[in-house]
Amino acid sequence: MKVQEVIDRVLLDSCGGQKLEKTLDLLASGDPDMEVKGIVTTFMATVDVIREAIAVGANMIITHEPTYFTGHDELEWLQQDPVYLAKKKLIDDHRIAIWRYHDHMHLAHTDRIYDGLIKELGWENQQIDKNSPWCYEIEKTTLRELAAFLKEKLSMDVLRTVGHPDMPCSRIGILVGGGSLGLGREQMPMELMRDKDLDVMICGDITEWTLCAYTNDAAMLGFKKAMLIVGHERSEEWGMKHMAEWLQALVKDIPVTFVDAKEPFRYL
Repeated sequence: MKVQEVIDRVLLDSCGGQKLEKTLDLLASGDPDMEVKGIVTTFMATVDVIREAIAVGANMIITHEPTYFTGHDELEWLQQDPVYLAKKKLIDDHRIAIWRYHDHMHLAHTDRIYDGLIKELGWENQQIDKNSPWCYEIEKTTLRELAAFLKEKLSMDVLRTVGHPDMPCSRIGILVGGGSLGLGREQMPMELMRDKDLDVMICGDITEWTLCAYTNDAAMLGFKKAMLIVGHERSEEWGMKHMAEWLQALVKDIPVTFVDAKEPFRYL
């Protein structure tokens, strides 16, 4: 099976073969006619992920986020950059194709990034209602206990929070990755929290003057509101983990391996 055939099968399974005219889902490296020996799925094709792909014998990486440091994998500014040149050499020397699966993954029949995170958390049957795809009702707990649960499930050492740690909570919103920035409407996360009467919002990226400020002011005024910030990578990696399961059926005998890109930060 060739690289392009793998891509076509994923797009067909995700969106019925619909292909966006303008998309970030492009080959960052490699030849579409190359025979695929093994596939790695991951949040981002970091150098460590590339090395792991080489170690398991994979020559195709399906990544959710860009490889070369900008959203469109723009290369003009990188032509004399030593980091780019060293990374490109590693990829080229091992003849690895890297395809970004982002737009079509979010536009699938159900958003497969969200699906992966919810499956990882075990909240598949906890959705508040069919019209609230980002909102969940869980057994009553506290913000502190919810944070501990997320740290265990998402393999995190540190979580940033806004709100009182011992605040009781049960109605939870989740905005993965850049979704917590509002998807083009800065007020969207605050409206969602208000209109769905959410106690806690679990976030990927944040802007400190929007939902963070809203939640902080709410807590200062005595409202039962809080947020937990897990970051872009930890909120979206799990869609790529569970992709390895459904992708295997599409590519048959080609081995598929999930490689965790891991949280990029260290905390001192």
